[in-house]
Amino acid sequence: MRPHQWVKNVFVLAALIFAWGEQGASLLEGPAVMRVVFAVAAFCFCASAIYLVNDIFDVESDRKHPEKCKRPIAAGILPVAVARVAAVVCVLGGLFLAWPADIDGLGVLGCIVAYLLINSLYSWRLKHVVLLDVFCIAAGFLLRVMAGGFAVGTGVSHWLLLCTMFLSLFLALCKRQAEIDLLGEERGEHRRILLEYTPEFLSQATAALAACAILSYAMYTVAEETEAKFGEEHGLWWSVPFVVFGLFRYMLLVKTQRGGGSPTKVLLGGDLVFAANAVLWLGTVIWCLSMA
Repeated sequence: MRPHQWVKNVFVLAALIFAWGEQGASLLEGPAVMRVVFAVAAFCFCASAIYLVNDIFDVESDRKHPEKCKRPIAAGILPVAVARVAAVVCVLGGLFLAWPADIDGLGVLGCIVAYLLINSLYSWRLKHVVLLDVFCIAAGFLLRVMAGGFAVGTGVSHWLLLCTMFLSLFLALCKRQAEIDLLGEERGEHRRILLEYTPEFLSQATAALAACAILSYAMYTVAEETEAKFGEEHGLWWSVPFVVFGLFRYMLLVKTQRGGGSPTKVLLGGDLVFAANAVLWLGTVIWCLSMA
């Protein structure tokens, strides 16, 4: 179920953080926080369900992988039948938790259903289609941000959605680069799609996506709609250097093969410099919004 991957669901909190900067501390005293908590929990359950389904589909190829062979299903520790039941339970739990997360309508529930559908197709077939595989991953992050907006009851900036899309594509292609570096000439035996990604393409694509992510985030911090929400003196642009440093640091970890294939592991202490920078970015954003 990979609970360490639940850290990806912090994207659901994005709308709450920026809405708090707009509405003040009163937001934290209302039901919005509980709705967001339900939304995060729903995504945690559904993400675990997808990981179980994915490991069932990939059991044979995972056994040929130097690291994935240690996963419970591939290693024979967890029976496939038990994994199937657990996946169904997780899906039902996620749908149940998504219901009270909605403030009006079925926005969060719709995002959860779309997430399950896209990722089920990804596990079954789409992960074998070059480029479409990484766009499926990016869609999952966009749905998380949108679900957070539905739970809080506030709109999500188009700049924030663009930044999320570029960032998630960047991370997905970095993961492909790390897989190629790890598997080398044997990468086709694990997943044939890795033969279609070349190191040259991945290097150019990740650099372009990093630039797009930085630019869209920087544009968000100085956009008129941001000033209208938080005031002209909100100071969010002070957080831009941390975003630039974080992306460059992650690219360096990927290029030097020092754990850049898993952003969650890097964030959770795999690289203390990267983790410290993430904490400083978050602290800067909270400080700027609290002073707005």
